[in-house]
Amino acid sequence: MKIINLFLLMIILIIISGCNYISKTGEQKQVGMLVETTIHDQAWGQQGYMGLQSIQDEYGVDIYFKEGIKSYADTVQAVNQLAERGVQVIFGHSNIYGKHFQSIHKQYPEIHFIYFNGQFSAENVTSLNFSATAMGFFGGMVAGEMTETNEIGIIAAYEWQPEVEGFYEGVMYQNPESEVHISYTNDWEGTEKALMLYEQMEEKGVDVYFPAGDIFNIPVIHEVQKDQHYAIGYVSDQSGVAENTVLTSTVQKVPVVYTLAMERYVQDDLPGKALHFDFQQGAIELGEFSPEVPDPFRKEIERAVEKYIETGKLPNE
Repeated sequence: MKIINLFLLMIILIIISGCNYISKTGEQKQVGMLVETTIHDQAWGQQGYMGLQSIQDEYGVDIYFKEGIKSYADTVQAVNQLAERGVQVIFGHSNIYGKHFQSIHKQYPEIHFIYFNGQFSAENVTSLNFSATAMGFFGGMVAGEMTETNEIGIIAAYEWQPEVEGFYEGVMYQNPESEVHISYTNDWEGTEKALMLYEQMEEKGVDVYFPAGDIFNIPVIHEVQKDQHYAIGYVSDQSGVAENTVLTSTVQKVPVVYTLAMERYVQDDLPGKALHFDFQQGAIELGEFSPEVPDPFRKEIERAVEKYIETGKLPNE
């Protein structure tokens, strides 16, 4: 009986140690996240929160998040509040936090700052970058194949988004006869402007849209559905928003990247430099295909993605 009890005690200890990451000082780790918009956007913000939850599930850490953190002043206040809670890792869930962390990271040497899609780095600052050109390219191929009017629209937030150029190149590869209309809201939350741009493109005969923005992509997809056109989803698999309308989605698997970053932090192997993630790391994928996409073409896209994973070369290279 004593042997059985000892065995059960060992199992319990193993389970406890696996569920909670304890630092070398004996303190449980605490992780925070700053998000520019909201965790309820069904896109980028929501993916960030899911990433935070995945870290909690994997390591049993305490997690905190703050929404609507946009300005430098907002960031300073939020970081200070998280530091007072004893947070050791802060994810800035946007590229805007790069310049903010650049200014304040030296004041918090005990905190490791992690942010997205930037190049600034330091001993305690790491940038996580989605290599989004390829996902845009494959989404563009689908749009180029499925358009009936040869008029395709991209409504993006900012010019620097690599998925925009990738999407354009994918359309041109698949359907050189197409014309691609590109407009920007210059705001991740620019729903009103995005819908205005949609109306302008719809008047020009655009029948496939790529709304590449955090907040406005769902409202645009709803308009696309109402007008019986097609869309390519953005950041998350948005087939559930409008199954027949959303041909596929360019999915950035943020929880995977969050977990990979935390794993390296735990192993004291998270470098102060820019890290890049793509299809090869399981961080990017295409979402579910609409029943509207012909099966032979869907298989063609899947083969192209597999080849890209193996060789790192897009179909036009």
